[in-house]
Amino acid sequence: MFCLRVLSLLAGLCFSTGTWAQAATSVQEIFAKDMREEIVRTPVTVKDLYGREETRTMPITIFRPAGEGPFPLVVFNHGRAVSEKRATQGRSRAEYVARYLVNKGFVVMAPTRIGYWETYGDFDPESSGACSALRPEPMSVAASTQVLAAVAYAQKLPYVDASRWIVAGQSVGGLASIATVGRNPPGLLGGINFSGGAGGNPETSPGRPCGPEKFANYWGGLAKIATAPMVWLYWKNDKYWGEDNPKRWFKAWQDGGGKAELASFGASGEDGHNGINSDMEHWVPIVDQFLAKLGFTQSAVAVKPAPSGFAEIGDGSKVPVSALGKTTGYQKFLEAKAPRAFAIGEQGSWGWAAGDYAVGKALGNCLRSGQTCKLYAVDDNVVWQPN
Repeated sequence: MFCLRVLSLLAGLCFSTGTWAQAATSVQEIFAKDMREEIVRTPVTVKDLYGREETRTMPITIFRPAGEGPFPLVVFNHGRAVSEKRATQGRSRAEYVARYLVNKGFVVMAPTRIGYWETYGDFDPESSGACSALRPEPMSVAASTQVLAAVAYAQKLPYVDASRWIVAGQSVGGLASIATVGRNPPGLLGGINFSGGAGGNPETSPGRPCGPEKFANYWGGLAKIATAPMVWLYWKNDKYWGEDNPKRWFKAWQDGGGKAELASFGASGEDGHNGINSDMEHWVPIVDQFLAKLGFTQSAVAVKPAPSGFAEIGDGSKVPVSALGKTTGYQKFLEAKAPRAFAIGEQGSWGWAAGDYAVGKALGNCLRSGQTCKLYAVDDNVVWQPN
């Protein structure tokens, strides 16, 4: 259950120095200057399914809006790679999701829970046991305990209003969101579950996770005491859970008394489990409506401007960026298929993206430099207007 955290292979960015950004496979650390991205650490005490208790130091990536706040909080939770890939699972920093939420006016805290990234090793509190004897409760308690530890840390930060917060996450991070809502912590306003679950393996048993009925029973029980509303988002071609298991889980939650909406999407990419990254065009409006019902109505959806007539789309000489930006960045943008977008910063930074949510991702790739950015071109039209 793995949420991809790297840049889309069809996305590019450049900083004001004019150097081309590292590819998705690069080991170079990424920080979004415009969202004041930083890493903090806090102790957390958790148990595994065998009852072993440990206190470890949990890293948390923080993104935040401009200004001093205090801002409401979203705790966003990552997924869990299959065992052979977990050692290389990196820091949680779901940037595009965080960028949307920061634009909504939230501080986003993304814990990298114990057993992942720098804490991978001899203690795995989120193991659910063998497939034939899967146990959802210990991993759910451990994951949600770490969510609450992040909230406790946020309470110390002057720019966070931790009396108003939302829990969100993908895959096992979605499970963490459900488990957190089931604990009714103070200040929790709602939960967002992207493709939540556990026990799946897309390679060995696509669409057939371990013990799906155990999650239905467990979540149905949690729903009896849960009060915060949720939105659950799943994609038809999810290779971890299949199409039907999420519907059964959602029914169990509703039958237990849980308040939630289910958004079921069509196929996305090769594996809909990654719909959070590959299908923002569809989920962003749904989440936007959910957040509006909770009182968060600030606009954050990327909009395609009208053509400006400043230049022809194929005339790279008019693009106000460096020569490298023209030949490397803009040329790659022109070679990409629509939907596509190219953004420029006031001091020469640039970013482009093609495919899903191209407008928002292109702006984000440019804004990461810390400069103010505007769209230059979208699809087959130049939309930029000089000041």
